[in-house]
Amino acid sequence: MNRISAFFKRFSLAFWVANTVELLERAAYYGVFIVITLYLSRILAFSDVQAAMISGTFSALLYWLPTFSGAYADKIGFKASLIIAFSLLTLGYFGLAFYPSVLQNAGLVKYGTDTEFLGLRESNYKWVILPIMTLIVIGGSFIKSVITGTVAKETSSANRATGFSIFYTIVNIGAFSGKTVVKPLREAMGNVGLINISYFSAGMTLFALLAVIFFFRPSVQSGEGKSISQIITALGKVLTNARLIILILIITGFWMVQHQLYATMPKYVLRMAGEGSSPSWYANVNPLVVFLSVGLITSLLKKRSALFSMTIGMLIMPVSAFAMAAGNLIPDDTMGFINMHPIAFMMVVGIAFQGLAESFISPRFLEYFSFQAPKGEEGMYLGFSHLHSFFSSILGFGLSGFLLEKYCPDPKTLTEAERLTAYDHAHYIWYYFVGIALVSAIALIIYGKVTAYLDSKKAAVSGN
Repeated sequence: MNRISAFFKRFSLAFWVANTVELLERAAYYGVFIVITLYLSRILAFSDVQAAMISGTFSALLYWLPTFSGAYADKIGFKASLIIAFSLLTLGYFGLAFYPSVLQNAGLVKYGTDTEFLGLRESNYKWVILPIMTLIVIGGSFIKSVITGTVAKETSSANRATGFSIFYTIVNIGAFSGKTVVKPLREAMGNVGLINISYFSAGMTLFALLAVIFFFRPSVQSGEGKSISQIITALGKVLTNARLIILILIITGFWMVQHQLYATMPKYVLRMAGEGSSPSWYANVNPLVVFLSVGLITSLLKKRSALFSMTIGMLIMPVSAFAMAAGNLIPDDTMGFINMHPIAFMMVVGIAFQGLAESFISPRFLEYFSFQAPKGEEGMYLGFSHLHSFFSSILGFGLSGFLLEKYCPDPKTLTEAERLTAYDHAHYIWYYFVGIALVSAIALIIYGKVTAYLDSKKAAVSGN
């Protein structure tokens, strides 16, 4: 007991409060995000393409804005920033849950296990959800920068590695728990569960807001930070660094495939394997595999270059996408031994390969990216290291919407005759991502050889 007490005392109260509210925020976010395309289509009558573009923009902005909101957070202080963030998040999540009742009262929709649209598909009222989602984007952008900043400022050089290890663990626990809540809600309430998950999320962020107000006392009240003009200048430097931009675009291919966990997988599984499937639980395989393997993989390959590790991960991704496609090729009656639909089973296999690939790529990408930055500007450059997620959110979600409409359309848009053959080639969706993953892997191999040649040539010139 004394050891446990001593461990907690190694860090400040602000550190533990920050990690606690991070857990609550991640549970809230992933509970909603894993079903966001389902919510937009099944609750608000958006088409697959519309739902994909909205979700992709939502995700992209969450990766784009933290650098700018982080600069503002440094100006006004972390506590004020978190109060703003969790206030906006609570309002946003509550809005996601409450607005459907407004539409129902207006006679535009009838919600139940099987949602009945009474004019909502043709109505523009559904677009009111965009400013509501904007509240979540702005609030979430503060969280990404402020919590990591708090961990950094509330630790010393002696315990910082442990501090960030705790933070990483908390993030995964939050993500895992948020996705886990979705299945029982859907089983108990059908499509209405897609609405009520947002009440759960609003409750989580409200608890976090109260924790910040009453218990969060950061040791550093505010910092100098960078001005917006400095950030824009830094962005310009990154965008004109050809080596970095090419690497970002190559890694974007990996994340385009990875984002299908949220963009394509939930709709694909429910349409192909049935409403009894559990896409939110299948998605949890990814953080579980990462959690179990990332430390071991990083340790085993610590003497190999970052590009070598990343290349292995990139070569795993086509296998992941092909496994997801393979479920449609396995007869239903051959999977009785595990009591799972073959599409669901192969989706889990594919997601596991995704998690394995991420363990090879993500840690080493940040390492490699930092080494490409000019001396003394590593921190500034790393602020833009997630540009690949901005690009891949827009491209990955956008492509998903078009592919779903082409190969695995919403059954409500089909006639009885069309449903007989509409899904015969649904697995073709994953072949597109096999291709994207293969091109990205080959491009990274070429990138490694070209940069190695240029580096050796530069070294030879400087040696002379």
